[in-house]
Amino acid sequence: MPSTLTRRSILAAGATLALPRALRAQALFDTDVVIVGAGPAGLGAARACARDGERFVLLEARNRIGGRVFTDMSLGAPYDAGAFYIHWAERNPWRTIADELGVSARDENAFPNGAWLSFENGAPVERSGRRRQFAELSRRFDTDQSDVPDVSFIQRVADAPDLLPGARGMARMAVGEEAERISALDYARLWSGDDLIVPQGYGALVAQFGAQIPVKLTTPVTHIRWDGRGVVVESAAGSLTARAVIVTVPVGVLAAGAIRFTPELPAVTQEGLGGLAMGALTKIGLRFDGARFGLPVNSNLWDESPDGGGVNFECWSFDRDIIVALFGGDFARAVLAQGERAAVETMLDRLTAMLGPQVRAAFMGSSVNGWATDPHAMGCYSHALPGQAGARAKLAQPVGDRIWFAGEATAVGDGEFGAAMTAGGAFLAGEAAVRAVRG
Repeated sequence: MPSTLTRRSILAAGATLALPRALRAQALFDTDVVIVGAGPAGLGAARACARDGERFVLLEARNRIGGRVFTDMSLGAPYDAGAFYIHWAERNPWRTIADELGVSARDENAFPNGAWLSFENGAPVERSGRRRQFAELSRRFDTDQSDVPDVSFIQRVADAPDLLPGARGMARMAVGEEAERISALDYARLWSGDDLIVPQGYGALVAQFGAQIPVKLTTPVTHIRWDGRGVVVESAAGSLTARAVIVTVPVGVLAAGAIRFTPELPAVTQEGLGGLAMGALTKIGLRFDGARFGLPVNSNLWDESPDGGGVNFECWSFDRDIIVALFGGDFARAVLAQGERAAVETMLDRLTAMLGPQVRAAFMGSSVNGWATDPHAMGCYSHALPGQAGARAKLAQPVGDRIWFAGEATAVGDGEFGAAMTAGGAFLAGEAAVRAVRG
């Protein structure tokens, strides 16, 4: 039955409307803002809410914070299984946070270089022309973005067939994707600058920062309703009402439909999601018993195969007994599809072909971090498809002035999303979303 309006109820409603906005929100909603995802964007949003006096609830599907910035400790020593560099450190908020927390973040050039060796299918090869190729690739992709068209990496070097192998390798190792599927303009927009390395782990830094932020772990959000006043966010812990929601989950998770929206997201938001994809950059940590196979600290072994299966083996970083195998693109997807045990065997086979049977004799354990098969990531980070360099701007548009998407996919830099694809950009996007919510 409809409720009957009485003088008391009318007066109560009038009194509520007379309150300041913040107090009216407390009367209407469980909280001011729900933040979905406790990666760098969600943590940035949470800090901004706390600073600005906004009530917030932070929900995270994983049993930890940090998202794709994760320091793996399972092998007895840390290695960054996700993000590794504090890029463009001159303006990256994580550099400031590291300073505030007393965490060492050092220029990458401060660490001694080990050997740089190239192989093809395990056999040593001379790569004297590779330096020239990458200098030319940098000129074509990293110069003034106004000179770069919104075409694929392959089309960008179509007039120089000798650059095709380098373009394919750069696409797989820098973006984690095949060169035919990446917008050259989207890549050209990215900021450059000094890169810092965190010896204790970038993920450890993020975890230390977020340790004081209240978060509900193991609480995946499944449904967001925006068909009434404010939003209703449904999760494993029940429903919450809020004035606004900031969604920071990766675009791969959104594209997979892990979160349902009622009503459906508007066409422009769906176009934004459709114009973005996720790379498959993968890291496998391999622990050894102290044998170094004649390789000094910070050595790199690049093993290429004609089928696109290039792998970079980063050996003994920070003088730890760990080799990290790094690879991407369709090769990474095929390796992960075999299962973790087979993926480790594939990497050991590659190392054995290069260094000899002592590799297996010294091997002690492994850890596979395949972001492309992680249901909470569905890829390493976002890139625009060829012809879709405007997709990030579409996704960044607010929905009904109640839903904001924030993360590395929407990280604006100088108006051109130059901070995208980074943990620093994700943090900035989270802060920007809170400013937009406040209006």
